[in-house]
Amino acid sequence: MELRADLLKSERMNRVLRWSGWDSLWEREAPRRGDQPLQYTSYRLTDRELLLSVLLCGAMLFFAAYLFYHSVAISLFASLGGILAPRYRRAAMLERRRNMLKLQFKEALYSLTSSLAAGRSLEVAFRTTLEDLRLLYPDASAFILQEFQRICHLLDTGEPLERGLKSLAMRAGIEEIADFTEAVVTCKRSGGDMLVVMRRTSSIIGEKLGVESEIKVLIAQKRFEARIMMAVPFVFMLFLSLAAPDYMKPMYSLPGYVLLTVALLILSLCFWTMHRMMRITL
Repeated sequence: MELRADLLKSERMNRVLRWSGWDSLWEREAPRRGDQPLQYTSYRLTDRELLLSVLLCGAMLFFAAYLFYHSVAISLFASLGGILAPRYRRAAMLERRRNMLKLQFKEALYSLTSSLAAGRSLEVAFRTTLEDLRLLYPDASAFILQEFQRICHLLDTGEPLERGLKSLAMRAGIEEIADFTEAVVTCKRSGGDMLVVMRRTSSIIGEKLGVESEIKVLIAQKRFEARIMMAVPFVFMLFLSLAAPDYMKPMYSLPGYVLLTVALLILSLCFWTMHRMMRITL
């Protein structure tokens, strides 16, 4: 019974660590071999990323709390919220990785369609696209370059093209790549006109990714405006504290602390509302 209770506590602790983003300290990610595919649905923070996210978030919370309360004890307590920073840092890095793969996949589709239009077979078109991607992305760590190298390596070893595409679609978890893979597999099985299907599929996916890119640019602009709006009250508090400390002195009493706490809660609610409004799943 004691062993079972310890296991339950351990599992519960592991879930908490995974939720908060601190699991990378205990569950160290093994170094990835050259032939080992990259996972796009999970991300492990490095020690540097984890430490920087905690320190920066803790410092920001300390500064914000000190502006409102002018109390080191309260500010230190508020800075403890920085322990949740790895969770959001991990989500941001994961979204960045997936967005980069989407954009790079869009460029690969254009090159692949051009190769097919030149009369090449699908397998040869993938090899030609790999050469184009090497010119487009000199950095060998580009995600799409690694994926096409893996697919071409499987082709060289006699593996079917469908295996490499299915592996990429499963690891990426991106709808556009899954749709492309399904179109290729269905066309090869049914013996359809590959060029017509690929042109149509590439056009639809390319237009969709283009619209998503435009939406993301607009969201990024609004998110930047929201951050400025959220920073204005703190800048205003800093200005009053430096320029007119006597004017702010009544706020640092019990009634003032209650009023400041209500104002801080309202600001937090506004920030959470704006964050939720701009979380559009594409």
